[in-house]
Amino acid sequence: MEILHIYLCKIHKLPQITLIYVLIISASKNIFSNSRFLLIFVYNHLINSDLGCITLKISQLLKNKINLTCNDINIRDPFVLFDDGKYYMYGTRAKNFGIKVGGFDVYVSEDLENWSQPIECFNSDKHDMNIEVNWAPEVHKYKDNYYMFATFTRKSCKLRGTYILKADNPLGPFTPHSKGIVTPEEWECLDGTLYISKDGKPYVVFCHEHTQIINGTICYAPLSDDLTETIGDAITLFRASDPYWADKIDDEKEHRITDGPFMYRTKTGELLMLWSTFIKHQYAECLVKFTDGEIGMNFEHLPPLVDDDGGHGMLFNDKDGNLWLTYHSPNQTDYERPHFVSVEDAGNTIIIK
Repeated sequence: MEILHIYLCKIHKLPQITLIYVLIISASKNIFSNSRFLLIFVYNHLINSDLGCITLKISQLLKNKINLTCNDINIRDPFVLFDDGKYYMYGTRAKNFGIKVGGFDVYVSEDLENWSQPIECFNSDKHDMNIEVNWAPEVHKYKDNYYMFATFTRKSCKLRGTYILKADNPLGPFTPHSKGIVTPEEWECLDGTLYISKDGKPYVVFCHEHTQIINGTICYAPLSDDLTETIGDAITLFRASDPYWADKIDDEKEHRITDGPFMYRTKTGELLMLWSTFIKHQYAECLVKFTDGEIGMNFEHLPPLVDDDGGHGMLFNDKDGNLWLTYHSPNQTDYERPHFVSVEDAGNTIIIK
């Protein structure tokens, strides 16, 4: 394997970075067609290193511009951001179920079929956040910056919660932004997502874990405009057992799971929410419609979208305006892969084509 050793006296020196940039771009400019992202990638790896001697595995970058398919990518909870003509896919490093995996990667594509090698966009070890879980990163562009909502185990109490990280580009590096968690301090929570209301107010939508309350719930809370903290109490929308199609279980001690909420505004202005649970022991992608077009207690459960061991999904539009659902399947450790399904925005629901 060809390895380039770069010895630096001061890792912030521009001439050093420029030299590395020239070396890599001259040999592998096909890795990223936009050279600005390649420079950011190299620079980020330098400024986040504590070593005077940096080893870059150039051979891994030089293989191809795009050299992975979804079958090669073992992640849970896929989340796709389309930005500046490219697709950025984030997800939980599925090895060890995302426990103590040291952060998150991003994969870059131009066509949703061929993906770059993983690029580390957040290193949780460097921020003392690799306590246990590193789960469900999703990146939203908000007010010209990029914000990652992700779940980590807190060092102080060992409960899980959602933190907000920030970067100035989709490749990172992301750094902690919120003043601690943005889910309730005394709750075990996961899978926070960003929702912006019609009047521009930000909210975090998240799950209160079944591990603490047996029957998991979906909740939401208002965020400050700068996304640094919550500014109101959390409101519980529903329990995992509430939908009309939910499995009927007599044992009240049987755990009910809620996962992965994601908010979507349809072409007719309806507000939908994806979320996941288990139906007949199969992971499922479910759907809720808020009947007055805004998040609150007026909603109805729609039929599940996926009920054959796939879930924790989200919706996004491609460069041609086509709508896609991505989720991971199977829900089995070491075998999870991102799946992409073409769907239709029917105005009042989502239909798989």
